[in-house]
Amino acid sequence: MAKEKMNFFDRMQALDRRYIYLVVALAIILPLLIPFNSKTYVTEPVENLYKKIDSFAGHKDRAILMCFSHDASTMAELFPMEVAILRHCFQRKVQVFTICFMPAAKPLMDYALQTAKEDYTVQSGEDYVNFGYKPWGIFLPIVLGMGDDVAKAVETDDEGRIVSNLDIMKEIKNYNEMNLIIDFAASGAVGTWITYARSIYGANVAAGVTAVMAADNFPYLQTGQLIGMLAGLKGAAEYEKLVDVFATYKNADGTVGREFSKEILKDSWVKLSDIKNPVYKTARIGMNAQTVAHVMIIVFIALGNLGFFINKRKNKAN
Repeated sequence: MAKEKMNFFDRMQALDRRYIYLVVALAIILPLLIPFNSKTYVTEPVENLYKKIDSFAGHKDRAILMCFSHDASTMAELFPMEVAILRHCFQRKVQVFTICFMPAAKPLMDYALQTAKEDYTVQSGEDYVNFGYKPWGIFLPIVLGMGDDVAKAVETDDEGRIVSNLDIMKEIKNYNEMNLIIDFAASGAVGTWITYARSIYGANVAAGVTAVMAADNFPYLQTGQLIGMLAGLKGAAEYEKLVDVFATYKNADGTVGREFSKEILKDSWVKLSDIKNPVYKTARIGMNAQTVAHVMIIVFIALGNLGFFINKRKNKAN
């Protein structure tokens, strides 16, 4: 009896899985090596955080606090958003304080600061202050203490300087001036800032979290306890785009920066090839690879399921 000729779906069902792994690997690697310009849609939580930070631009009596609550295992998602926000602040003259309560977060915090500072003339003690690592045991006294006096709650910075003597502290007292805390976390650490800094002192709190933690924090967005959130690599890519479209935009008169506008955002197109520093486009390049890989996986799943039901129907008919 002659062997029945295999159709397309039969061949797909019999395909060696190693070829599938190879295709998925290429779908991830090639977009990383050859970046392309894909559309990045900005969501409301990211937009709200950008506008809040930008409203502090040029005001000596306003500042933000960035808390690093993660280690290197989640650096791929959180580091790009940290650099993007620091870059926004340095470009628009927004004063920044940084702190961490995890030993493993300390080198990541320093690396983010050093990376973002490369293209800007900023001075420690004037434009930003790195509080450095503080033990978790004094987390609550610091969080509550900053509600009364930041300089008393954190007496020395990472360089051993008396915080109250720094120029940046002349118009910064407590959460009334340092009125935005952004916690970058791969856990439920954001909730602690909401419980104390937000509930007791009314400070604005935002989050930068991994994609898997986003669902846990959406209720805080709905209640207004979080004013904004960056979720995973997608959130980082959105913020990178906002910084390039608005914060670093060069006007015809030589000035830098422009007001947020949905119309401008809708029509703007930033070429990745025009961005010299590769760190400033890390999230968008990563999203390209993630998108292509997901599309390929969906195609394989669809073909596999379609082939299964077609063959099942054929066998039933036989």
